[in-house]
Order: sequence, then structure tokens, then C-alpha cells
Amino acid sequence: MNISEAEAANELMRLAKAIAHHNRLYHAEDAPEIPDAEYDALVRRNAELEAAFPHLIRPDSPSQAVGHEVAASPLGKVTHEVRMMSLDNAFSDEEVAEFVARIRRFLSLSADEPVVMTAEDKIDGLSCSLRYENGKLVRAATRGDGQVGEDVTPNVAHIADIVQELRGDGAGGPIPDVFEVRGEVYMEKAAFHALNAHLMDEARAQAEAKGEAFDEAKVRQFANPRNAAAGSLRQKDASVTAKRPLRFWAHGWGAASSLPGESQHEVIRRIESWGLPVSPQFRQCGSVEEMLEAYRAIRDGRPDLPFEIDGVVYKVDRIDWQQRLGFVAKAPRWALAHKFPAEQAETVLESIDIQVGRTGKLTPVGRLKPVLVGGVTVTNVTLHNRDEIARLGVRPGDRVVLQRAGDVIPQVVDNLSREEERPAYVFPDHCPECGSEAVAEEGEVDVRCTGGLICPAQRTERLKHFVSRAALDIEGLGEKTIDEFFAHGWLESPADIFRLKARKDEILALEGWKDKSVENLLSAVESKRAPDAARLLFGLGIRHVGAVTARDLMKRFETLPALRQIAELAHQKHGEEEAKAASDAYAELISIDGIGPVVVEALGDFFHEDHNKQVWDDLLSEVSPPPYVVETKDSAVAGKTVVFTGKLETMSRDEAKAQAERLGAKAAGSVSPKTDLVVAGPGAGSKLKKAAELGIEVIDEAAWAEIVKAAG
Repeated sequence: MNISEAEAANELMRLAKAIAHHNRLYHAEDAPEIPDAEYDALVRRNAELEAAFPHLIRPDSPSQAVGHEVAASPLGKVTHEVRMMSLDNAFSDEEVAEFVARIRRFLSLSADEPVVMTAEDKIDGLSCSLRYENGKLVRAATRGDGQVGEDVTPNVAHIADIVQELRGDGAGGPIPDVFEVRGEVYMEKAAFHALNAHLMDEARAQAEAKGEAFDEAKVRQFANPRNAAAGSLRQKDASVTAKRPLRFWAHGWGAASSLPGESQHEVIRRIESWGLPVSPQFRQCGSVEEMLEAYRAIRDGRPDLPFEIDGVVYKVDRIDWQQRLGFVAKAPRWALAHKFPAEQAETVLESIDIQVGRTGKLTPVGRLKPVLVGGVTVTNVTLHNRDEIARLGVRPGDRVVLQRAGDVIPQVVDNLSREEERPAYVFPDHCPECGSEAVAEEGEVDVRCTGGLICPAQRTERLKHFVSRAALDIEGLGEKTIDEFFAHGWLESPADIFRLKARKDEILALEGWKDKSVENLLSAVESKRAPDAARLLFGLGIRHVGAVTARDLMKRFETLPALRQIAELAHQKHGEEEAKAASDAYAELISIDGIGPVVVEALGDFFHEDHNKQVWDDLLSEVSPPPYVVETKDSAVAGKTVVFTGKLETMSRDEAKAQAERLGAKAAGSVSPKTDLVVAGPGAGSKLKKAAELGIEVIDEAAWAEIVKAAG
């Protein structure tokens, strides 16, 4: 492994924090930020580093942890008598063969000794343990961190698949005095979609009852069936769970006073006879070839299943062998999850539409014949840009292979009709919205409309950007409202937002608007009459002027008129005297740290257009931003240069840089000998390596938070 010990230690630290963060979101909050494939990649990278540097394994390593710690839960805690483990993963046939080979080596089996396995589909649900005493259900608990889970006994009483008393029929002997059935609580795909639709309808009705405008973007819905099942089971009020169509199936056991069989297959079939459902695809396999055949059969039938699965689980069938094999830190040696790759499907690309974004970018969107991929019906797919269309050679009418990257984002991965004799798709050279010329800047692949604020597509998108959280942050003026007001002709430019007060009666006449919601909106607008100058500048959506660049510019020039004056001056290149002034202005702009020729040119281009200057003047006739002043505090990093690298988990990169500025530090974009401190998040690469080479102090995000906290 081409990595130093120091780099490995740093990366293991970041991985531990990142995986713990995503574990908490997934298991405790039912709100994952990343797809399973991306999470699996983090875990695999952690395992690779620990295998190469076993002496660097951390006490908080994710390889030592299961699930999540139960903390601050409204549900009671349950300590599992037998720990609930997770599973190691495999992603290839070779890894499955090596799994069986390891078992042979561990048990010292001869080459001709059969190793029988069970195989079943790995349902994407919430792990749950059901404790039966004398055949009666006495307690149900979630996995939690494997040792301590949450008590959900009242909740599972409303799941029809979970019997309150085991059904004995005399076959296979009596029901054990104590037996913990373990399995998954899940929600079928159709029920998941119906639940989200119900939550949307419920939120709409509540908004109407309160006289507020309904914004569907603010309705919190479940991301997938697994999260819906977890959120429904872990309700403090069991009556809420009762309204959710949850299902259950068993796949194992925990504490047991005795076992009704000598193999995994026998015990699972006995559990089934007691009245609890098990996977209909549960089977025995006598060889690696049979295991892989089971995997392929389950994988191929995946799209037709009414529930989500993400792999196949193999387990050693003989229980005495399971007991000999035992466990590693968080998983049994005798079981393995063979995960599925991203699911693919074939369909027809029926047309290619061009969408125009806020910055004028022309994005081609493929309209597809509807197809089910990974449990989701996909009808649209982004084709990214002109070059991607050329690379794929796609045209309307082509048959394409579609894949959900990370099981989340649809993408075209192959064109099956590439060889057919038909004309190539011609990417437009004019904007479909306003007819302005569409061009790609030198060195860029994106084609953009040159119409700017005269382009209706850019107008609405720029208005949405103008009121967004990072810009003016006007509460209540969401995307749907902007589209509605724009359609009525009330919003053409940012200044029109501050003239909405004159349209109060017209807004009240619209469906869904009441006195209170209109008053709240107008009050939010009026509160922004003296906005932060940097936020206002960022909100105008000038090309290459992001939030940090806007702050850098305003720190130097303090007022918007002063910025405009020098930007226009830098763009003038006529007579000798004007050329000298333009050169000086250009030099002053480019001397600002973080401001390069591209930004200077973008500012000049913006103020060169008359319609942009009209929008600017009109806006400043409605608002009066005070001079921009950055208030700094005394801190441990005052006067130092700080570089942020990697993925920050608790804040955006822009927010982190703003924090550094408030603490009197300079936030730089690259590591150099002048750098005093590097704050590294997960995924930090070359900057972290350079910091190590230069001997620069490196801290993680948590340590940075302590510096911010200490400064008050």
C-alpha cells in the first residue's frame, strides 16, 4: 500500500468519524446522506488500511462497532442477552469463494468435505429481536449498537406478521422456554410510496387549515422503504406505528434455552412452523457454484419483488461449525453478505430536452420509456453535457442501458443502438428559452446561454438563487411561489420582490394564500431591506462570483457602488488615459487573494450589459445594504493562514472559511509554506500529503469546532 504510516493514521481517524456520522444518520435518525455503495466503500477502505497497519486500529474503529449507540431515545433501552451482530460484505464471486476457503482452513476440513451453506435474500429493513418466553412474546427490541437496543414491544404488536404466541404443532419437539427470534422489519415498495403520498396530503391539509402557503419542498418524506420502516417502528406513540403497513420476516435467533434443530436450515424451518414468516427464497447450497447460482437467481428476480433487497446472505448450515467458527469484532465468521452491484435495466430514449439553469447552462435531459430500476420507476435521466452525448452517441429512439449510480442517481451507461445508421444528435447553438446564442467558454464543456437576465429560464432560476439560504434567505419565498408569481408577471427581477407589498390583495386572491401567510411573506421581505452586501452580491448570480468571492470583494471595497465603479473601470480599454486607469483597476482587483482574471472578466462582462446595470440600479433603489465590515474576534488562529480540505461534515466549506475570517484568520485555498494550519475532513488527499511534507499542523473538524467554541 503506497501510503505512509502517518497518512494512514490520519485517514483512519477521518474514516472513523465519517463512518460513525453516517451510522448515526442511518441507524438512529433514519436520514442517510449517502447511498449504501458509498458507505460500503468507506468501510472497505477502513478495512484495507487496518489490514495493512494493524497496530493503528483505533478504539473507535468502525470495525469494532455494530449499528449505533442508543442515546437520548424516547423509547426504553434493552440489553441483548446475546449480542446482535452485523455481517461482513463481499462484492465479487472471488470473495465468496475465498469466504468458503477460509472456513475450510479454520476448521481444517479436507478438500472433499462438503461445506453446506444456506442462502437467502438480504432484505433492506430494520433489525429486530423478538423474545418469546414459554411461547409468548414478552419483548421486542431494535439492534441499536448490538449490545443495547430500543424497546419497541408495544409497536410490534401492530405488525400482523409477528405473532404474539408461537404456534406449536407437536412436530420437531416442544417450543423452547426462551427463544429470541431475530429478523427484519420492512415496508413494501407500494406501501412506501403510499405513505409518502399520505404525508404530502397531510402536510397540505395542515397548511390550508393554518392559512399558510403550501410548499411541498419542505415536507419531510422518507428517502426509501428502509427508512420508512425504521421511522415507523421507532415511534414513541405506538398508535402511529399501527397506521403504518409494516412487515417482518425471520432469519436467525439470539438467546435460546434450546435449539429445535442441528442446522441453520432446520431451525429456520422450525421458526416458520411456529407462525413467523421467513424468506421464500431461503435454500441450502452444497457448493460455491450453488451459492453463486442462488445469488444470480435472486439478483435476476430482484426487480419483480414487492420489497427492496440489497444482496444475498450466506450462512454455514451446521450449527456446531458455527459455534467453532465464532465471531470477529462485529460479525460472525460463518456468515457473509454478498452485495448487489448497481442495478441496470434497458429502455428507450424517447427524446432529448434541453433545460436552462440559473447560470445559463444548457443541460440535456433524456426522456425515457418508463422502466423500473432498483425499485424506482425512472422516466428521466441527465445526459450532463454536449460531450457526454457525443461520447455515448445517443439519439432519440436509441435503446440504452440505464443504471442507478450508488442505487440513487440514474445514468446512461451504454447505447445498444450506436451502430444503427441514423443522423447524430445536434446540440443546439441557441438557447431554447430566449433564442440567444449558446456558446462554450474556452476550455469548458458546458454550453451556456448568453442572454443573461433577459432569458426567462435564467430569470426564474436566478430569482430562486437570490432568495436562497446562502443569499438573502427570504423565508416563505420558495421555488413554487416564485414560479407562481413569475407566471402572473409580478416577478421579473430581484427588485420586484421588494414591490410585492403593493400586490397584497392580488396575492390573497390566489388559491392557498390567507391573511397570515401573506403577512408572514411580506414581513420576511421587508426584513431584508438592509441586507448584507456580500450576500446580496452573491445572490445576483454573477458568473464565478460565489459566496466566498463575494465576501473577498466586499472586504476590499465595502460598498456595492465602489465595487461596480472599479469593475467597470477595469473593463475600459479605449484611449491611453483610460487604458492606464483600466490597468490600475485591473491590478487592484487581481491583487485580492482569491480573485483571478476569470472573476475580473466575469464582473466586467456583467456590468458591460445594459440590462444587468438596469437590474442593479433597480435593486439598489429598493434596498440599502450597509458598508460591509467583517468583525473579527481574538482567537488561537488570529493572523494565521488556514486551509480546509476534504469533506466537512457539520458545515459547508464556505461556512468554514467565514468562521476563519471571523476569528481573524486567512482562509486559503492551497497549502504552501505560508500555511499555519490544515483542517482535514474525510477524503483529504494531496493537500494533506503536502501539509505532512511541510510539517504543517493538521487537525480534524472536531478540533476546529473547539477553536471556534473557545473564541466565543
